[in-house]
Amino acid sequence: MLVAALYVYAFLSDFILIYPVYTLLFTDAGLSVAETSSLFVIWSVTGMVLEVPSGAWADAVSRRLLLFLGPLLAGLGFGLWILFPSYWAFAVGFVLWGAQGALVSGSYEALAYEELERRGQESRYATVMGRADAAALVANAAAIGLAVPVFAAGGYLAVGAASVLACVLGALCALALPEQRTAPDEADGGYLSILKAGVAEARTDRGVLYALLLVSFVTAIWGALEEYVPYLGAEMGLSATAIPLGILVVWVGATAGGLLAGAGRRLPPRAFALTIGLAALAMAAGAISGHPAGLGLIAVAFGAFQLAGVVADARLQERIGGAARATVTSVAGLGTNVITLLVYTAYGAASPYVAHGAAFALFVVPYVLIALLMIREKSSLRG
Repeated sequence: MLVAALYVYAFLSDFILIYPVYTLLFTDAGLSVAETSSLFVIWSVTGMVLEVPSGAWADAVSRRLLLFLGPLLAGLGFGLWILFPSYWAFAVGFVLWGAQGALVSGSYEALAYEELERRGQESRYATVMGRADAAALVANAAAIGLAVPVFAAGGYLAVGAASVLACVLGALCALALPEQRTAPDEADGGYLSILKAGVAEARTDRGVLYALLLVSFVTAIWGALEEYVPYLGAEMGLSATAIPLGILVVWVGATAGGLLAGAGRRLPPRAFALTIGLAALAMAAGAISGHPAGLGLIAVAFGAFQLAGVVADARLQERIGGAARATVTSVAGLGTNVITLLVYTAYGAASPYVAHGAAFALFVVPYVLIALLMIREKSSLRG
């Protein structure tokens, strides 16, 4: 029941048919590019501000409760977009959507790890989470594929209703997740004590901090670059009709990486570091090749980075102690959000001066440095 519910929850979280068309909705409502960009900022800032406090709330109260509330908030936001298409409705929707991401981040991983641990199956965590990530990627692709015919048949109302339904089903799925824990007792203190304990553990425990930074950097860089794959494909000579196929190739690679995460967890530290380093070289080679076949190398690299992110998260969970697991995991989520924003900013600043292929190649540098640091600090990753 646990594993199946985790997979269904991950799938429904990304099976949102309004994803591919919401920018078109904003345009039809009369929003300018600047106004649309401001909505993305609102979305990002909301998630970052609420990330760690919501993790502490999950530790103090219930992870399952937050996993239930999160999709309902997102569904409410999507409903507002469809019923009252205006800038302020979109802004409120993005606040609710950002809150959903913060509530789920940390809670999902903490519940999954502790429930597997309770069953003596914590060694399966990387496999389970890798498959959950793969389910989310499949859901995203399916939503994009279905959005076109559903939109053609019923317009924004149809894709909006389907998105709200997916959110409601996701909330109901959360209720099926087992949670055999109680809130920390009085001796552990209240919400603020848990928040302080989680932040302190993330900051002062060297093993936790190292794993936390690894999760943040490995996950954020390729996740941000994924948004620019269409531009890279066009630069490589793909036609407008062929670009979706190129994106699909990259998604297949990322999905495969998630499915292989269980095997990746068994890699020794040096082999794990070499995997990241070789993936970085593959991404650079594919990006500067100037040929559409280079997207195959990008897919391989993204798959390896996806695998590495899941494995890094598993190692983080193994190092967390005490009652603040969701809080510490949310700190990693905050780090991922901050680094993602920095990548977006750096890419945008560099875009007038360098080609997309060169930009992708430049972003392998952090991965190479990470691999070298991991080899040097391999004892910290042994576990």
